[in-house]
Amino acid sequence: MVLDYGSGNVHSAVKALERVGATVELTADRTAVAEADGLFVPGVGAFNAVMTALESVRGSELIDKRLAGGRPVLGVCVGMQVLFSRGIERGVDSAGLGEWPGTIEELRADVLPHMGWNTVTPPPESKLFAGVEDERFYFVHSYAAQTWELEVQPPLPKAAVTWAEHGGGFIAAVENGPLSATQFHPEKSGDAGMQLLSNWLKTL
Repeated sequence: MVLDYGSGNVHSAVKALERVGATVELTADRTAVAEADGLFVPGVGAFNAVMTALESVRGSELIDKRLAGGRPVLGVCVGMQVLFSRGIERGVDSAGLGEWPGTIEELRADVLPHMGWNTVTPPPESKLFAGVEDERFYFVHSYAAQTWELEVQPPLPKAAVTWAEHGGGFIAAVENGPLSATQFHPEKSGDAGMQLLSNWLKTL
């Protein structure tokens, strides 16, 4: 299931998921979103604009309800960024969905946007990156989470956080129970991206 809230890259996401064997529906129907095996949340553009569009389909409530029931969600690019508490972009400070603490801020790099292929450093326990740990993925962004602030108390497992570098370290992906996200675009990342999406489907 791909959440349809007006994001611009939904059709490439649908095609990529279908290519790795998923049966995909593009919808914002509340019942369909709630009952889907997995929910893909795309995102391109400005943090504030994506949040406004998400709220127009009550995206926060839909995602919250899925996660409360342990039902998987995968956010991509700005669809990852809005999972954090706040985003500061061009002087605009916006509230995010608040699934994870932290602020999305501009990368500390001489060249922005960060556009093109880059390597990532996943932790050993990552399931998303199984078999593609040493591959390159396609990024296009100027903002990212640059710290990981979620503290998990045992017996809950800690999140698997994957990092990348562009002018400094930033979070490239997170796997946190039923909630996963990537800052890069798996649907634009060739065979490595297809493998990552396939790995996610296997967790559903």
